[in-house]
Amino acid sequence: MRNKYELMLKDFSELGIELSDKQLDQFNKYYELLIKWNEVMNLTAITEFQDVCKLHFVDSVSSCKYFDFNKSDFSLIDVGTGAGFPSVPLKIVFPHLNMTLLDSLNKRLNFLNEVIDELGLNSEGSIKTLHGRAEDYSSTKPDSLRETFDISVSRAVANMSTLSEYCLPYVKVGGTFIAYKSEKAADELNAAKGAIHLLGGRLLSANDFMLPNSDISRIICLVEKKENTSKKYPRKAGVPSKQPL
Repeated sequence: MRNKYELMLKDFSELGIELSDKQLDQFNKYYELLIKWNEVMNLTAITEFQDVCKLHFVDSVSSCKYFDFNKSDFSLIDVGTGAGFPSVPLKIVFPHLNMTLLDSLNKRLNFLNEVIDELGLNSEGSIKTLHGRAEDYSSTKPDSLRETFDISVSRAVANMSTLSEYCLPYVKVGGTFIAYKSEKAADELNAAKGAIHLLGGRLLSANDFMLPNSDISRIICLVEKKENTSKKYPRKAGVPSKQPL
């Protein structure tokens, strides 16, 4: 199997990660399930093995260059997880993390529940799926998940102001919001600084880098939660995307 994964192993090694045989097997099963389910529902347009490895698996874990996931048994929510990126690759590499995968489509969560079972991802830290929109669980209601997570992550396609309104309300004061953005997002990040401040955050860094052994540029944004998010946010479902702060 290691011959099959030679390129991915090299990429992960450049991130400072040496994958075990168990982790390779988990990534292999994940790929097989992704392709199987992709035949009946739209999970990804990227299906070639090496492309999935680099553009989904390695890309999802690339934030470890800028954030130390080994520092604690962090609680993490992936907002708009889709096919499980970045949370599932992060869980494979950092199994001690306690994760919640939030998505608005039940059929994607059915796929992810099979991934969790087949890969044995609950053997260390917990991992569970949650059905709903980003705004649904971060309200000020007593049973909400507002400000209960150490980390929120998202690779969702939304501008940074909207993404911050989705994600920052979930983060505890002192926690971190990690956004995965394309190289085209530099202007968007500058425009989002006001929104981030309104939501109780501060942009710590926007880290430009190239995916290992490629010419593909990415930006990993780290936002620190400095103070409690105002009860005004998030606004009603649909408003953050239509009227960004």
